[in-house]
Amino acid sequence: MKTQKNIHSNSVLRRARTMKPNLIAPCGMNCRLCIAYNRDKNTCPGCFMVDAYQKISRSGCRIRNCLKRKQAKSRFCFVCDNFLICFKFSKYSMSMIENLKQIKKLGIREFIRKQKSKWLCPNCGYFLSVHRDNCLSCNYKWR
Repeated sequence: MKTQKNIHSNSVLRRARTMKPNLIAPCGMNCRLCIAYNRDKNTCPGCFMVDAYQKISRSGCRIRNCLKRKQAKSRFCFVCDNFLICFKFSKYSMSMIENLKQIKKLGIREFIRKQKSKWLCPNCGYFLSVHRDNCLSCNYKWR
């Protein structure tokens, strides 16, 4: 039986066990669980990271650039009562809306603590991706 080769280099996998507050985007997306952040080439640094090559998706993001959020000096999109209108819903294994509710209720540190325990691969201990059914490190099928 042929085994699938891991898609990441050792350097990417070394950072795969860390989750920091600056990796939670204004929309509630946990960038640590995003395939764009985890890939080897053309890696997205996350919405709060500044880089010389701003990705079009980040620089044009409605939530990241929201004037109401910036005026309120809020890091996250829970300033408006009507924040749902800004979201383009995608099929992920997590809800960004639920993430925002948890951040607002628990604070960012407790939210990250819960995310760490929820999204670790039970087979190898690296973080899973919301975009894949299999662990990016060991190919364990988790959903």
